[in-house]
Amino acid sequence: MASGVIAGLVAITPAAGFVTLSGSLIIGLVSGAVGYYGVVFLKKKLGYDDSLDAFGIHGLCGMWGALATGLFASPSVTEGARGLFFGNPGQVWIQLVSIIATIAFSAVATLIVVYVTKLVCGGLRVDGQDERTGLDSALHGERAFEIE
Repeated sequence: MASGVIAGLVAITPAAGFVTLSGSLIIGLVSGAVGYYGVVFLKKKLGYDDSLDAFGIHGLCGMWGALATGLFASPSVTEGARGLFFGNPGQVWIQLVSIIATIAFSAVATLIVVYVTKLVCGGLRVDGQDERTGLDSALHGERAFEIE
């Protein structure tokens, strides 16, 4: 339930100053389904590790919210803002281009961080023994959990 709440908040964020109450309700309802799909099905299908479901909720629902802004932007909320349902189909294209640009920027920035981390730390993973021991104990000398 908490993930559903976060999904709705993430999706409405880009649209918050541009949509009416009815538009926000539709965005929230769809974001619940989008987040659920990302967390339950897409993660398993693509086989990526995302313990906090950041991509499934923040990534996908953020994209949906940005695209939905292009659909539901209402001139009654913000003067001059018009989405597809208010006679401006071009706004959907603008939103789609912004999503693609954000994906490209994020991918390049992530690759830079990965390569710098590899260079500075000598890799991206700890050795197998440290992983089995647990990183709290192996790297920090602390015990997070005790198995009895």
